[in-house]
Amino acid sequence: MRQAWPNQVKVYAPDRGELDLANEGAVGDIIASRRWACVINSAAYTAVDNAETDVGSAWRINALAPALLAAATAKSQTPIIHVSTDYVFDGESGRPYRPEDPVRPKSVYGASKAGGEHAVRTANPHHVIVRTAWVFSPHRSNFVKTMLRLAAERDVLRVVDDQHGCPTSAADLASALMNICRRVLDDPTGPCGTYHFVNAGETTWCGLAREIMAGARRRGARSVPVEAIATADFRTKAVRPANSALATDTLTRDYAIWPRPWQHALEEVLDALLCSPKLSGEAK
Repeated sequence: MRQAWPNQVKVYAPDRGELDLANEGAVGDIIASRRWACVINSAAYTAVDNAETDVGSAWRINALAPALLAAATAKSQTPIIHVSTDYVFDGESGRPYRPEDPVRPKSVYGASKAGGEHAVRTANPHHVIVRTAWVFSPHRSNFVKTMLRLAAERDVLRVVDDQHGCPTSAADLASALMNICRRVLDDPTGPCGTYHFVNAGETTWCGLAREIMAGARRRGARSVPVEAIATADFRTKAVRPANSALATDTLTRDYAIWPRPWQHALEEVLDALLCSPKLSGEAK
């Protein structure tokens, strides 16, 4: 909603009060309520560890709701863009994952998202699935804000250094989704299928945390040392992929979208959180 959409495009983004994705009837009703040009499903159950025990909720939001959206949009001949995740992969690849690589999720969250992908892929032929990863922004809960908060409370941060991936700006992802949508609207015969969007470059959670601390220090905010630990030292309910880096070349080829380095995107978010009077309190 913060993107600069063309004047002729009207964007409707219902919140949970207007559209409860756990309500099967509501999903079909909203698609049938008017003639939509395109539907972007960016909603998800993202509490990765909670999903291990709250299996029903994860599957309702991440698999059943996309299935209902895909079926309803197919019926009305409406294209659908669906956001998915790097957690559909097992993390055992020695290279960045490509869209055509087989999915082997190791968590309930990853399995439910893979189920949503399959539903969209099979129900509506006019689809674009966009996998992303490690999303951060100045808003709501995410890793960048968590690190800044913990740095204000602790003298050292201990962060996993053997999980590799691609940090991604929510603003850059939103821009990519908008550009894909505009292409879909302008060219109904354009490319469909599964793509990846992440910012350019790879790191570990520890590497990202250290970059956050360095950026905080440059802005005069509190910065603390970051100690590297192994995944085995930080037990979680859900298994995370050791390598979930994603290759974005097919998105560049088909949609002319070139992701910028994640470090550049991080600088913008740190400016917003640490240099903006309105958002500086949010970082705390």
